[in-house]
Amino acid sequence: MAFRHDFDCLWCGRPHTVRGPDDLEGWAQLCPECLGKAGDNGFLRARLKTAIDERARAAAGSTVDVSEPGTPTTATSPADAPASPAVLDPVAALLPYYSARAAEYDDWYMRRGRYARGPVHDAAWDAELDAAGRWLDGLPVRGEIVDLAAGTGWWSTLLATKGDLSLYDANEGPLDRARERLVAHGLRAHLHVRDAWAEPDRQVDAVFTGFWLSHVPRARLVEFLAVVRRWLKPGGRFVLIDSLQDPQSSASDHPTPRDDLSVRRLDDGREFTIVKVYYLPAELEAALSDAGFEAVDITTTGRFFLLGTAVASGTPGDPGD
Repeated sequence: MAFRHDFDCLWCGRPHTVRGPDDLEGWAQLCPECLGKAGDNGFLRARLKTAIDERARAAAGSTVDVSEPGTPTTATSPADAPASPAVLDPVAALLPYYSARAAEYDDWYMRRGRYARGPVHDAAWDAELDAAGRWLDGLPVRGEIVDLAAGTGWWSTLLATKGDLSLYDANEGPLDRARERLVAHGLRAHLHVRDAWAEPDRQVDAVFTGFWLSHVPRARLVEFLAVVRRWLKPGGRFVLIDSLQDPQSSASDHPTPRDDLSVRRLDDGREFTIVKVYYLPAELEAALSDAGFEAVDITTTGRFFLLGTAVASGTPGDPGD
């Protein structure tokens, strides 16, 4: 993100004006209070690190317009300049949104509060969620398993019984809840803060994503699936559970998603616009084949969930060989 004199804090939303181009707040687009909490929060810590790197690059040769506070600022590269200081890019918004939502995320699974949609719809949801769990339990997943963008670890207690499980998420808050879930069931796993897009550091037997592919923009779907492919040993299995578009799936106060974007509200009233793509089975089948997978099988539970599995073929980085 480019330097800004004036911005709304990406974490708390309060407006802030910096004193000059050396202020880290302007590079992180975080107010001083939130920047001071970086040691205790994964998102804030990541923004601080990025801000330090961006300020250093600017000092090494880039130029920044340091016009008077209240006027637009531009970096040397037009592509670096966000459209508005008050709007967070829908892809970048995923990190603060899910960090802020960690405490209420499981309400979605359990149809509590704003996610309760009446006995008929909730009964259908519960039945399909159970069907998804039975499907996952029946798959031949074993050995070393990686759960990318694991969130609060709803599926971790099942996956941890199948093999040596590693849970990765870009946020610490959801992982803390995943850890509590595993401990409550007497299960063990490796939990680490790691972005789902990070390049793999080894090859494993299986990769799982739960409700993550729908946050991958259409233009980057094959690119992300190629990352998954590089995680897997030849013959390794990719497993996914994701969302079908249904008006009763989200919270009662969420607007209808449009143009692969969704406006999400939290219990405290904060709003985030995030990427939410409702892929069709045929789209995923084609993308998985393009990324170097075979034995692709994409099904649905009916109304709410996509279920998919595919086997890694060829060699990582050379799909289809």
